[in-house]
Amino acid sequence: MLELAVVLLPVMAFIALAAGLIVVFRGTTRIAARTRELQRFRVAVKDLAARVDASLESAATRIDAVRHQQAGPETIAQTVQDAAEALERYGDEARALRGPRRAQAIRDDFVAEIERAGRALGMVEHGANMIAASRRGSRELEAQTSIKRGYLNLIHAREAVARHALSAEDLKIDEPPSQPTRLGI
Repeated sequence: MLELAVVLLPVMAFIALAAGLIVVFRGTTRIAARTRELQRFRVAVKDLAARVDASLESAATRIDAVRHQQAGPETIAQTVQDAAEALERYGDEARALRGPRRAQAIRDDFVAEIERAGRALGMVEHGANMIAASRRGSRELEAQTSIKRGYLNLIHAREAVARHALSAEDLKIDEPPSQPTRLGI
């Protein structure tokens, strides 16, 4: 009997060690998966924010020239249209971003700011069309106001996109709540 216990003891110790390692490796695998998911989200947001910023910077520069009457309103028609199309694509791309639970709020805010920039471009386009239609008169002030408000909203949306990209960089891995043990420890 003692000989049987001597033989089974190392086998039982090996099984216990193997079971413990399996539990540890499963936990490590989950943490690694969450880390990869978060890192993919961060990279995607950073890339998308850079592209949005480049599109909005280009459009804002040209809109600002029209605002200061350094260029005619007809010069920004194509710019506004191209930027609006790009923002539509970026919005679709942002809606498709997947990440950890806490990242979803950032994604939703990111999409909202892209939509805000799209509305701002619509306001600029409206003002530019009004200026092109009537060079002088009572509508010119309204057109200038529309362009200025659209420009400012575009700048604010651009800054907000950059802030959301930074908040995505600051995200930490979701740690699951600790499970109470059976002993209540």
